[in-house]
Amino acid sequence: MTPQEFDAFYAASFSRLTGQLYAMTGDWSEAQDVVQEAFIRAWDRRRTFDLGDAPEAWIRTTARRLAISRWRRLARGLHLAGRHHHEPLTVEPPTEEYLMLVIALRDLPEAQRTAMVLHHMCDLSVEQVAAETGASVSAVKSRLARGRTALAARLGEQPPTSEEGRLHV
Repeated sequence: MTPQEFDAFYAASFSRLTGQLYAMTGDWSEAQDVVQEAFIRAWDRRRTFDLGDAPEAWIRTTARRLAISRWRRLARGLHLAGRHHHEPLTVEPPTEEYLMLVIALRDLPEAQRTAMVLHHMCDLSVEQVAAETGASVSAVKSRLARGRTALAARLGEQPPTSEEGRLHV
């Protein structure tokens, strides 16, 4: 990927990826930070990226792993400090519906939440979700089924936001 292609890729996908990571982390600032860090790491590898090989998946996976690592470091630091620190959520959501979805997603176990976001918001197939998360296809299907059931209960079984039933940012 040339520098110009990378710039166009960045411009076309940064907002979408940040929205996806926000849904996974529940923290807009954290989502922006990890997506930006993933793009910085990708810049050094841009010559190996091909637009046909889904470089967005590499960015999303890297950003998700960065968020998990940051969370673990923070949790470890808080534990060592012997205190609990809670920062207030000061994020203005794009829409009320999106905020309700993010809040409901926070209640899901991490594996279900990740599968739901990758499949429904990132439009990845079950096989692609399995490849990106390292889980089996049957595990992804099970996580999606349990996640849908849990979200339906939390959201009051509201109808999907589009004809295909996909969750859109």
